[in-house]
Amino acid sequence: VQLQASGGGLVQAGGSLRLSCSVSGRTDSNFAMGWFRQAPGKEREFVAARRSGGSTYYADSVKGRFTISRDRERNMVYLQMNSLKPEDMAVYYCAARGSWTTAWRTDSQWHYWGQGTQVTVSS
Repeated sequence: VQLQASGGGLVQAGGSLRLSCSVSGRTDSNFAMGWFRQAPGKEREFVAARRSGGSTYYADSVKGRFTISRDRERNMVYLQMNSLKPEDMAVYYCAARGSWTTAWRTDSQWHYWGQGTQVTVSS
């Protein structure tokens, strides 16, 4: 399974960005998708996840502002980010795993990773 993240860039605080993640390789209907981020000097942290059945989970810091979605036909996963704040600035990674886990907040539990895309938010 290969993941390719894109869509990062520079945006002013309060603005929006949509990140995209293309998914290729052998995936099946049980695959879960997620987004993580890593700011300079900090550990990688969970942002959002979507189970194969459609249930979604968000970090408290992004709840109500970010939305994860999936287009199975196009093999794409998206992260719509609205009302961006300077503290959202980080490298964002898409991730996938073959089945759901109760440890979905833990990056080590995810099997596949994209290369990351930089999001910069100016204040």
